[in-house]
Amino acid sequence: MLQPSKLLNSTRELLILLSIFTLLILTSILNLYGEYGEFIEKEFYFTNGKILNIYSRDGYRVLKLYSEDLDLKFTTATYREDLNLDIGYSIRLKLYPEDANITFREYLGGFYIKSKLLSLEDRGSAIRSILLNAISKQHSDSYMREFYQAIFLAQPISKDFRDAVSRLGISHLIAMSGFHLGIVSATLFYILNMVYSPLQQRLFPYRYNLIDVGLITIIILALALELTDSPPSLVRAYVMAVIALIGVMAGLEVKSFELLLSVVLISLALIPKLMLSISFWFSIVGVLYIFLILHHSEMRDGYRLSALISILIFLLMLPIVHTIFPLTSRLQLISPLLSLLFAPLYPIALILHLFGFGWIFDEPLIWLFNLKAESRDIYLSIPYGIAYLIVSIWAIFSRRVYKFLLSIAGLFGLYIFIFF
Repeated sequence: MLQPSKLLNSTRELLILLSIFTLLILTSILNLYGEYGEFIEKEFYFTNGKILNIYSRDGYRVLKLYSEDLDLKFTTATYREDLNLDIGYSIRLKLYPEDANITFREYLGGFYIKSKLLSLEDRGSAIRSILLNAISKQHSDSYMREFYQAIFLAQPISKDFRDAVSRLGISHLIAMSGFHLGIVSATLFYILNMVYSPLQQRLFPYRYNLIDVGLITIIILALALELTDSPPSLVRAYVMAVIALIGVMAGLEVKSFELLLSVVLISLALIPKLMLSISFWFSIVGVLYIFLILHHSEMRDGYRLSALISILIFLLMLPIVHTIFPLTSRLQLISPLLSLLFAPLYPIALILHLFGFGWIFDEPLIWLFNLKAESRDIYLSIPYGIAYLIVSIWAIFSRRVYKFLLSIAGLFGLYIFIFF
């Protein structure tokens, strides 16, 4: 049996790849800097903004918005109460860039800007609105509506539900990522292959069904990406899926660190703003740890390997997560089990919603999300987090360092859950 070829065969090829994409990324950043200079010089700017999140303060409302024509995320505030605003709605507004003192970093990652709300334009994408309403009608509990709208359409969630999710340590299950895309693509591939394979064998046996079904799956995933408004972690996963399919067609090894590096470089070259996206980098680090486990593990049984990956990913991600998100609860210890259960639940729940039976799992899920436990904030300082990442990359080349990395993660877990 032919072995797949490596994506990169030498240090020279690695350096060439890094040089080419560094140049492309720098060119993209320079273009963005030119757009930034033009934007901040304007006295005012009219645009449409889609509401990503909204919450009330004393006497006014804070809006997190995305402008498609500017390709910018920003925050503003309004005292207007006459507009019926909600997540997903689009509003017309007048921005005042000249008064905002926006830095280039803020321009890339999100900033606050004064504005004047002019009118409510529409209530978002018609198809997306229909799907959100269809999900909402199948649930009487607000948590359940938020849960399913988040995992199917990447709809933002409220602060109360976010706190409930954080206590359980399952934010990665609620925020759509490569995990969700992987489950959907595997389910799609399985169903499409069942239909396509008999036709292929009878009508065109010269075709390679893996590639044909893979291409159809990639096209369907692109449509799904559009419906979810393309969150950064899903963009990373989609780029990785496309490169993996191209790798299969070219006979390359796809479960490799070289593939992951290529995904990072291509994603940043296409969308340099991902540099400041926490969700993008979290998804990259998560895939790095999956590849590390597969690289160093000798286990071959699929079920046992899935359980091992779920537990070790939870441990390995703890130091990374706690550099940004400090909330700690002992309920988070059941996160690996919930991650395992989520894999079969996700496609089943999706199918149930298509047929109007999405409420079936509501009772156990409501019980789960309402579990209470003492929580506290535990931060890991940025220098320690960077050192941990360096050790993580070093572990690619050394099994001994990999075991050391597991020891660090395990001790950190003991500290935050048992001894602190």
